[in-house]
Amino acid sequence: MVERILQVTDLSVHYGAIKAVQQVNFVVNRGEIVTLIGANGAGKSTILRGISGLEKPVAGQMMFNNQDLNGLSSESRVQQGIVQVPEGRHVFPGMSVLENLRLGAYTMHDKQQFSKTLAHVFDLFPILAERKTQDAATLSGGEQQMLAIGRALMAQPQMILLDEPSMGLAPLFIQKIFDIIQQIRESGVTVLVIEQNAHQALTIADRGYVLESGQIIATGTGAELLASSQVRAAYLGG
Repeated sequence: MVERILQVTDLSVHYGAIKAVQQVNFVVNRGEIVTLIGANGAGKSTILRGISGLEKPVAGQMMFNNQDLNGLSSESRVQQGIVQVPEGRHVFPGMSVLENLRLGAYTMHDKQQFSKTLAHVFDLFPILAERKTQDAATLSGGEQQMLAIGRALMAQPQMILLDEPSMGLAPLFIQKIFDIIQQIRESGVTVLVIEQNAHQALTIADRGYVLESGQIIATGTGAELLASSQVRAAYLGG
């Protein structure tokens, strides 16, 4: 039975006179990988920021596990089970890999649960275990992306929001990141990912939504959107 974890209804977000997102509707079912694709400025990041509480919508409703998110702080949304990995990674320099991961678990007070979650993250990202005492700023871009995702997983989210996880990474790391996204879903975490690398995102996604100028213009399974001549022409190089 399909269980809806997130329902976004008529979401609108404005920056002054700029209507960044206009009456967007979409759903994410528990256990899915769902991707939002579109050109730069289409409104993808704004939608994620609205869900995580970093932007305040001017209209619309967001229901997570049948609870209204409107009015909840970002911290409260983390406690509800929504964690965002920001674009550009934003690891904390001057702090070790392990210290960065500890920050992700700031809401966790059970030492045994912390150890279990940390072991899971190190299992997903063995390189982080090898470099746990290393300054996060000295990691490569791909390793920093792994750390940012690992830090989010330390909060034990039900749903993880990934903002351009492959941006600026070497091809080898891009493949690793998309492999890890599938492993995250297999571990029971729902994934909502926005990506300019539309082909990679749609290849692993159960479903996708195409955004243009702040509105959803197409939706379908990952395979359906990959096969769409409209999507291919606009986002997949023909």
